[in-house]
Amino acid sequence: GPNLAMEIARKEPTASVVACADRDVARWIAAVCTAPYFRPYTNTDVVGVEIGGIVKNVVALSVGICDGKHMGDNTKASVITRGLAETTRLALALGGLQETMAGLAGLGDLVATCSSPLSRNHTAGRLLGEGLTLEEVNQRMTQTAEGIKSGRAVLDLATHMGVEMPITEAVVAVLEGNLSVGELAPRLLTRELKSEGEQ
Repeated sequence: GPNLAMEIARKEPTASVVACADRDVARWIAAVCTAPYFRPYTNTDVVGVEIGGIVKNVVALSVGICDGKHMGDNTKASVITRGLAETTRLALALGGLQETMAGLAGLGDLVATCSSPLSRNHTAGRLLGEGLTLEEVNQRMTQTAEGIKSGRAVLDLATHMGVEMPITEAVVAVLEGNLSVGELAPRLLTRELKSEGEQ
C-alpha cells in the first residue's frame, strides 16, 4: 500500500511497496511493475509490511464508525495516530521494523485506507456508525471488508504476544456484538491516563 485499486486503474500517481526477504527478487518485481504513474519501492521487512496491511483494515473500520457517527477530524486523526501506535507495537513484537511502520506500508496505507471513500473497510465502518447491523452491512456491500474477518485474528495474535491494542479490541467487541458503536469512543477515552509512548 497505499493502493486503492480504482485510483491505480485511473492511472493516478501512486507509490507502493514490494516486500520480499530476498532484496534482488524484490528489485526484479519492482522493475517489472513500474509504470509512469506507479512507483514501487522495495522492502525486506515482510513481517512489518504484512502487519501494516492487515491491521490498517481494523483501524479503518474504527475511523469509518467515527464518520458514521459524524465525529470530527480531531477524533479521526486521534484514531489513526493511535492505530499506527498499536500497529507498530505488534509489528515490532513480531520482528518488524519501526521504519516500515513510518513508511508507505505502515502510515501510507493506514492513511489511505482510513480516509478514502474508496476504502471497503472505511465504508463498512461508516455504515456501522450510521446504525446498520453487521448483517446489513455485509448485504449492502458488494466487496469484502477484510477487517471484519481479520479483526479477531489480529486481536488473538496481539493477546498471544502480550501487545495491548485497545482500538482493535474495541472494534472486535463491536463486530462481535459485545459493544455498541455508541460505546466505542467512550471506552477508548476512559482508559487509564499514561504517557503517549506507553502501551
